[in-house]
Amino acid sequence: MTLLVPREIVARTIDILRRGGAEECEAVVLWLGSGPRGAERIAEAYRPDQIADKVFFRIPPAAMKDLMGHLRRTRLHVTAQVHSHPGRAFHSEADDEWAIVRHRGALSFVVPRFGAGSTVANFMDQTAIYRLSDDDRWIEVPDEEVLHTVELA
Repeated sequence: MTLLVPREIVARTIDILRRGGAEECEAVVLWLGSGPRGAERIAEAYRPDQIADKVFFRIPPAAMKDLMGHLRRTRLHVTAQVHSHPGRAFHSEADDEWAIVRHRGALSFVVPRFGAGSTVANFMDQTAIYRLSDDDRWIEVPDEEVLHTVELA
């Protein structure tokens, strides 16, 4: 599986996460893409309306409805989610419960320190990446597999 992510999308994602962090809140960005599963290209960093605090985020039903309409209009699909944490990058129990992407092999990126200090150049080094397993558990992608999982373009 290789997810192709344009650098501009990463830059926009970091900007959105930092804006949430400026308010001491987590933030979530959905990466919308096209192409077959396992060879997708990200086309958009989508910031849904969200309810967030320092240690959680969630997307309310009305925002999910807006997202579904956007996906129909653009003919894209949610490929991955990216969200921030106030401290270190890990997939918390709340992240497990409120994850937007739920298909087998889905990717969830967790960015530390609300994105402060993150750049396009160091994004992959700072971010923890998790994949949803066949038995519905979020498993961290080992460092040696990251280069085969995500490619910045």
